[in-house]
Amino acid sequence: MNYRPFKDVQVAEVGLGTWQLGSADWGNINEEEAISILQAYADAGGNFIDTADVYGMGVSESIIGKFLQSSKKEFFVATKLGRRGDAGNGWPQNFTYDAMKRHAEESLQHLGLSQLFLEQLHCIPTAEMRSGKVFDHLRKLQQEGLIRYFGASVETSEEALICLEQEGLASLQIIFNLFRQHVAEEVFAKAKERGVALIIRVPLASGLLSGKFKEDTVFGDKDHRNYNANGEAFNTGETFSGLEFREGVGLANSIRTLLPDERMAEWAIRWILDHPEVTTVIPGASKISQVNGNVAASGLQPLSAAVHTQLRKLYDEQIHSKIRGHY
Repeated sequence: MNYRPFKDVQVAEVGLGTWQLGSADWGNINEEEAISILQAYADAGGNFIDTADVYGMGVSESIIGKFLQSSKKEFFVATKLGRRGDAGNGWPQNFTYDAMKRHAEESLQHLGLSQLFLEQLHCIPTAEMRSGKVFDHLRKLQQEGLIRYFGASVETSEEALICLEQEGLASLQIIFNLFRQHVAEEVFAKAKERGVALIIRVPLASGLLSGKFKEDTVFGDKDHRNYNANGEAFNTGETFSGLEFREGVGLANSIRTLLPDERMAEWAIRWILDHPEVTTVIPGASKISQVNGNVAASGLQPLSAAVHTQLRKLYDEQIHSKIRGHY
């Protein structure tokens, strides 16, 4: 595993996304399986884990907390707030200082920590980001010692640029992959200029860039790749990066022909890591084999300039125009 700087620490350039550990939106993973996934990631040299309070409404955070208590290794855990819709929560009440403090304290309780390494806004409304009040609240939480750093997870480049104007922003989490290549030109230079870490989510486009799906692949009822395939539940881009599934399968096959070998998921992550502005990539994993495959991307040699050029040409000519939703 290779590491990259995040403020004053070094984090694994391949992190672990844990939406799936909440046993919501990806199907069920029992606690024993979840712990084994976290252990496999740790054994591979990983130290950066991304979660959120709504991943199973505390389930993902609580499992991570149990794992942290049993591990002697140092981990940097990032969580998120702002999307809770349970009793007494929701929009806009989630964005008051009192609500944000309560949600951060509950994440600390779930994780068994005294301070959150990174608290992130979780794809909240653009207007809330633009007003700036939520960032003032995060600064106050930082001053009070509840959080070490704060950042934002966003849906669009417009939102990314709004957040990058905020003093003290430590990180920006954004969708960037072979189906979302334009983001680099729109955001990366500004993030580097501001010294803001880039956390890349949805790196495999909900699995499309693993190359394992066929046009007739069927997902379970509780899997967002079923119920949000066309943006029915939340932003279209969070599922298959906004591509229509069958079309995405065909485009993934076209990408495969340009890669050095059949390790498509690993090369898709390697492509992201070839961008030096990126701090860490956070693919999820529901099996130990997926953890090991994802981490292996860190050890691959960078793709050649010629391959990068071919992949961008394919994107410009056949992919970009087919992205749906706000991005």
